[in-house]
Amino acid sequence: MSPIVFVSLGPGEADLITLKGLKALQTADCIFYPATILKEGAVSSRALDIMMELDIDPKKTIPFHVPMSKDRSPAIDAYNRVSEEAVQQYLQNLKVAIVAEGDAGFYSSIHYIFDTLVKQNIRVEHIAGIPAFIASGALAGIHIVKQEEELNVIPGIISASSLIDKINSGKVVVIMKVSQCQDAVKECISAIPTATFHYFENVGVKEKEYYTCDTQEIISRKFPYFSLMIIHQ
Repeated sequence: MSPIVFVSLGPGEADLITLKGLKALQTADCIFYPATILKEGAVSSRALDIMMELDIDPKKTIPFHVPMSKDRSPAIDAYNRVSEEAVQQYLQNLKVAIVAEGDAGFYSSIHYIFDTLVKQNIRVEHIAGIPAFIASGALAGIHIVKQEEELNVIPGIISASSLIDKINSGKVVVIMKVSQCQDAVKECISAIPTATFHYFENVGVKEKEYYTCDTQEIISRKFPYFSLMIIHQ
């Protein structure tokens, strides 16, 4: 039996998937992908958008809906259902893929599915991908870390005082979901005028991609869900 393959799609631009990841999608019999049901009832999936750009057969794609809520129990229920369905397909000797944006092993919520399958002694494989903050550095034309610099990656929630301490320690700071701490970030901008704040939105989505290091522009913006920040002191 082929392992269940967790394919990393990269940050959003279809060309940034790895060749190995693309081949896995092309040869898969079924592909599970995350989707969100919006308030107006429409279904949104950046993962599906990427696969359609790659000319993956839509007939073999299977959505799983992930509720956007602070209560994680509905999302975990959804991941458990995907695990069960994936195992059923796997036991029929089908090639199963499960996709994630960015890298499937870097702050990816589908780790719930991966861990569940491992506990069941199901063979799994993780195909690496480009995380959003790496693509962001390329977009801005910056070296994220140099020489002996240390990198501190924060998922999102952090206080202004803790963030100030990290920046003043000389570490390069990456905030993956900066919308979760935008008040703290804006306070830091005022408190540490010597730091450089690189702000990004929708990296990899050409028509929505945005970058600035203008602090006044950053302070005036409302950070959307798909936003991140790289901070250099």
